[in-house]
Amino acid sequence: MFLELDHVTIRYPGSQSVHPAVDHVSLTLQPGDIGVLIGPSGCGKTSLLRAIAGLEHIHAGRVGIAGQALSDASQPGRPVHVPPERRQIGMVFQDYALFPHLNVHDNVAFGLPKLARAERVQRVAQMLELVGLGGLEQRLPHQLSGGQQQRIALARALAPQPRLLLLDEPFSNLDVELRERLAHEVRTILKQAATTALFVTHDQMEAFAVGDAIGVMHRGRLEQWDNAYHLYHRPATRFVADFIGHGVFTPAQIVATPAGPVVRTPLGDLNDIEECPLPSAYPDGECEVLLRADDIVHDDASPVKARIERKAFRGSEFLYTLRLASGQQVLAHVPSHHDHALGEWIGIRPEVDHVVTFPRETAVSRT
Repeated sequence: MFLELDHVTIRYPGSQSVHPAVDHVSLTLQPGDIGVLIGPSGCGKTSLLRAIAGLEHIHAGRVGIAGQALSDASQPGRPVHVPPERRQIGMVFQDYALFPHLNVHDNVAFGLPKLARAERVQRVAQMLELVGLGGLEQRLPHQLSGGQQQRIALARALAPQPRLLLLDEPFSNLDVELRERLAHEVRTILKQAATTALFVTHDQMEAFAVGDAIGVMHRGRLEQWDNAYHLYHRPATRFVADFIGHGVFTPAQIVATPAGPVVRTPLGDLNDIEECPLPSAYPDGECEVLLRADDIVHDDASPVKARIERKAFRGSEFLYTLRLASGQQVLAHVPSHHDHALGEWIGIRPEVDHVVTFPRETAVSRT
């Protein structure tokens, strides 16, 4: 392992919240891998990033890189806190933090004061080539586009060859199309540089485009640390299932049959439940099943009908919000040439490859 967080907890003095800003978070990151922390505002992801950088003190747990303890509050009375400037960690900020009065060369060279001038010029040229901006050494930041400024900030952070690079919502000031393209470009750059990195973002598509491992945070806790495929298809908690992608929770019952257990839903029985709990896992087998929009197929021949309540055009497809006769709501991705009217009843059927169930929520647990 390269980056190791072991039960890291952060509390802010005077905070009125009953939850710590970061609550016993543990994760690991392999050398050269890119991790991403994602979650709603105030979930603790930026606080955790700042603690790794050394900008925040931890109240419990340990932060280590390559076996070295950078922060360690596990020994009462003997806390370890290596200052930020001695951690060999680079950081790219949301606002780029470029020096407006310095040209591109001097911005990138800012963290290389100990190199001889010839070595410094060579290193800057290498970094600018890496980020695809060679030849712009004499430009000032205001003469660059937002995407170019972000890549200059990345080049400056990579120039001192940090052990770890931290990026705090680096694309949030860019438009959506540029953000996604730049996310792919930055992943390529980091992989070429063999740099271990940890991102913070609120954008799921950005996280999926960049991350080898993605962590979903909620109220200071790390709900799941996994790859994008498992976050989507095998969410560990109800929050992850609800936060990632489009889907709804529908009442269901796991029932034992001569052919094996099935999940009985308002849309029919789901049979592919190899990784689902047995009926005894829930009282009377009653549970809720996660049905994502891509689990529901438009099929005019299906006996199950649903009324279109809302539809959102997504280019190649619509996202339909549907209501069954039983009153249950489901979502469906439908090719955009199937342009049905609001209020129309259409046939649908489930086509679920990954059946995911959770305990039924009570009125108390929803509050």
